[in-house]
Amino acid sequence: MRRREFITLLGGAAVWPFAARAQQPVPVIGFLNSASPDGYAPQLAAFRQALKESGFVESQNAAIEYRWAEGHYDRLPAMAVDLVHRQVAVIVANTPANLAAKNATTTIPIVFTTGNDPVQLGLVTSLSRPGGNVTGVSQLTVELAPKRLELAHELVPTASVIGLLVNPKNFAQTAITTREIQAAAIKLGVQLVVLHASTETEIEDAFTSSTQKGIGALVIAPDPFFITMGEKLGALAVRHPVPAIFEYRGFVTAGGLASYGASLVESYRLAGVYTGRILKGEKPADLPVQQSTKVELIINLKTAKTLGVTVPQTVQSRADEVIE
Repeated sequence: MRRREFITLLGGAAVWPFAARAQQPVPVIGFLNSASPDGYAPQLAAFRQALKESGFVESQNAAIEYRWAEGHYDRLPAMAVDLVHRQVAVIVANTPANLAAKNATTTIPIVFTTGNDPVQLGLVTSLSRPGGNVTGVSQLTVELAPKRLELAHELVPTASVIGLLVNPKNFAQTAITTREIQAAAIKLGVQLVVLHASTETEIEDAFTSSTQKGIGALVIAPDPFFITMGEKLGALAVRHPVPAIFEYRGFVTAGGLASYGASLVESYRLAGVYTGRILKGEKPADLPVQQSTKVELIINLKTAKTLGVTVPQTVQSRADEVIE
């Protein structure tokens, strides 16, 4: 064999594995979310960073197909079916998108985030042994709902009527949250008035009616649509005005009185870790449901002053952040 031919063959043998690797299909992640991207930038950043640390970079060696319902939860089943038809490698979904995903496939791995009990929702049969094609992350959301009512009562002890704003379209989570908060209201001896809203117009109407119904403080229930409306909710709480408590920081920076809740950013980071592990070959059935336990209390003293609310020193000392 001539030397030139030998070098050519050797070079071809060296290059071939890289060429074959370049032709391998890029895994596609289906990202199914019941809200809109506007309120999820920090969560998405945490999710992508966790994927990157697992060796998967969007637009390089992985792709993400985004499906945003933008508060129209009735669109979720069709969106889930579309992702299944596209044969994505894994579906990442929040509540109630995760239920739509579970109903759409029994084979494609699903990584959920939820503030409810995943077993009670029917997502998994056990936290330690999920079974099937579903696993994910549970953050403290519903469990903290009564604590928000207690915080509202602590901040506005003169309020004998406290409102609860819920999204009726998020049926499962709304039912559980309402039940838990109603029980807490009875213990505190306050009247609970439930307000319903699933659109921006209905949210504005709810704040308007809160004054008419004599509501002295307002607790906003956890809901993906409400998360994307966080800044709007904060602005409405200032405009009407009503001492209001939600679960996320953006609401407080926009003028809401306080927030107390789990860190969604941490939940999506953990979901990104599980997504990476599944893309590497692990099975959802072998991955126990994780629980994000990071909780944050944020108080806006400027809003408190505007509303005439005196924030007890005991509350300020418990706060992770005080906005002045």
